[in-house]
Amino acid sequence: MVMGKYSRVDGRKPSIYCCTITVVVFVALCLVGAWMFMSSSAPVQNSNPLSQANVNGVKQVAGENISKQFEDSPGNLLEDARKEDGNAVDSQSDSQSDVHDDQNVTEKERENTVEDNQDENRDEKTESKNVVEENQGEKTVTEEQTKTQTENNEDGKKEDRESNSGDGESTAEAGETQAQGKEANKSDQTESEGSSGENKSKSDDGEKNPDSGENANENNQEGATGNNVDSQENDQTSIKILPAGTQSELLNETNTQNVAWSTQVVESQNERIPQQSSISKDRHGHGWKLCNVTAGPAYVPCLDNWYVIRRLPSTKHYEHCERHCPQEAPTCLVPIPEGYRRSVKWPKSREKIWFYNVPNTKLAEVKGHQNWVKVTGEYLTFPGGGTQFKHGALHYIDFIQDSHPDIAWGKRSRVILDVGCGVASFGGYLLEKDVIAMSFAPKDEHEAQVQFALERGIPAMLAVMGTKRLPFPSSVFDLVHCARCRVPWHIEGGKLLLELNRVLRPGGYFIWSATPVYRNRPEDVGIWKAMSKLTKSMCWDLVVIKRDTLNGVGAAIYRKPTSNDCYNNRSQNEPPLCKGSDDPNAAWNVLLEACMHKVPVDVSVRGSHWPEQWPKRLEKPPYWLNSQVGVYGKAAPEDFAADYKHWKNVVSRSYLNGTGINWTSVRNIMDMRAVYGGFAAALKYLKVWVMNIVPIDFADTLPIIYERGLVGMYHDWCESFNTYPRTYDLLHADHLFSSLKKRQVQLSGSNSGSGSDLEARRKADCA
Repeated sequence: MVMGKYSRVDGRKPSIYCCTITVVVFVALCLVGAWMFMSSSAPVQNSNPLSQANVNGVKQVAGENISKQFEDSPGNLLEDARKEDGNAVDSQSDSQSDVHDDQNVTEKERENTVEDNQDENRDEKTESKNVVEENQGEKTVTEEQTKTQTENNEDGKKEDRESNSGDGESTAEAGETQAQGKEANKSDQTESEGSSGENKSKSDDGEKNPDSGENANENNQEGATGNNVDSQENDQTSIKILPAGTQSELLNETNTQNVAWSTQVVESQNERIPQQSSISKDRHGHGWKLCNVTAGPAYVPCLDNWYVIRRLPSTKHYEHCERHCPQEAPTCLVPIPEGYRRSVKWPKSREKIWFYNVPNTKLAEVKGHQNWVKVTGEYLTFPGGGTQFKHGALHYIDFIQDSHPDIAWGKRSRVILDVGCGVASFGGYLLEKDVIAMSFAPKDEHEAQVQFALERGIPAMLAVMGTKRLPFPSSVFDLVHCARCRVPWHIEGGKLLLELNRVLRPGGYFIWSATPVYRNRPEDVGIWKAMSKLTKSMCWDLVVIKRDTLNGVGAAIYRKPTSNDCYNNRSQNEPPLCKGSDDPNAAWNVLLEACMHKVPVDVSVRGSHWPEQWPKRLEKPPYWLNSQVGVYGKAAPEDFAADYKHWKNVVSRSYLNGTGINWTSVRNIMDMRAVYGGFAAALKYLKVWVMNIVPIDFADTLPIIYERGLVGMYHDWCESFNTYPRTYDLLHADHLFSSLKKRQVQLSGSNSGSGSDLEARRKADCA
């Protein structure tokens, strides 16, 4: 029978009509009987108050004034079908017996009725279907549904599916306006993830195309009316993917991430029923999708946000290479390159990597003659050269040491910063000298240079000397190196060179290997004069200028002062000293200023003394911790020692033996909440390196990490990290997610209304 979707029809017919049908034989009396059935059908349909309540509820959502007796609802078909399962099961046993008793009677009448009214029924069926599709509560629906009651159960079910198909069309029409509104909001978000609005439109065709919605709803309704068991199973799958035990275990740690890193669960709550087509496309209930962005397998959300980059007022200071994170963190998965393989193990990876892991050839074509990188069969090979050291990094490293022996690679000079590192061969070969280089370069036309370095297993990061401070505290690097790094140090009051002065330890060295040092072209001569004037006004001593005859290059080595005498005796205050309120350790999203900070001279203050030589500095508490209280409440030196002892025990007794990790395949590690760097220090005998992260809302212990001879940076875990996909072999997070959850609760508890509060809540959506 063709009935309303929420109406329960149990098949019972009043006995007076059944007797009448038995007696009536003639065609004229059959027409009268059909009219009587029509007049008695309305009370039967309204016999289920629960179904009628569902109809009314959905009609309120649609906002239309529709007849309450016969109109189908454009609601969630699977959900409604699940609600009806109980009614359907209860009524099945009763209806089967009644239908069996009436079957012989109705069959005889049906033969006569269908014979005389076949044409009329066919016309009225078509009219009824059109009426249901348009959601018009006209009387024609009543006439059609009454007449089709005289057909057999099979025909009735077929017509029911047709009615449901019409209901699917009306559902698509009812939700089309809301889907289009949602689509308009999503287009900008997709572009902020690095793709054009067209990409998102393609992925949401099911929302924008009513035909697609019709097909999806038609399939859903057939499943709901034809097989209730399948409907229940599908719905349970969309709600619960993991077994109960596994799911509860994961939620203990990942619940705090559900706000900002949107999942399909959150999206379904926001979009609700009208936008369900964008979720129900995944029949298995998975919410993840591949990132449809122009950067492809090299997508970095905060560096490939082209929605913002295209709207930057200027790119003069490399603003387009700085961080521009999307307002809503992407919840997509970055695809792996076709042909990707497990990385080559260290130390072989320093010389070669799989080509298809980083399938870029441009750098090999442009810099191959300088021995940066070459394509060799299925590998990318790295001869160890660079623009300033075509004959190998090891010779260049020795050349620097010979130029000024006090540099003392691996003893006095342990932690260095390599600006504009290229493929980081300089840092890669310094590891042989017990030197760890924090190499960085922007994501620019030298495609994949940092990605090459990371795939090789060499410490590196994506960053640029632009408009903001580098994410490091002050006075932490023993040496800073620039080999043709293409940074205009001398312009705008030396703002960029003054940033290096901030992060360079007092008494540390700056090595500048560039053409102005050893060439006499007019442009180079002009730059050299400007640099000489600038470095002199910064009180840097020019220690030595040395020429490398093998590579045909030269290097100038400068040293930062260890006292303020020179600053106080300058004839001109240019560049000026920074204000006393300017914190040199503030480094997260802080704009650059053309000023210098004074050198600390108090013996109890960090920076007044050089650290212990490597490897003693790894285990000995820094001298300037004596007057402080540690992170865990004890005196700082005791805290430091206890933390180191704890992580040595954890690593030796658990991580190395009890976790099932094959440590021979691990090279690049990140500690997402490093505190004192104890975890990294406990791995000192393994062939690994650790990027130690100190979250910006935790105790600022990053200077301690550098004092120990380790590397790291600040980061806000409410935002994506600046690195290529597939960078790290192991991520370590100790008491991170629980702390982020507390941060979220604290920020969410603030009063709403002000822009800063709303921004704080958005920033808190990191868990």
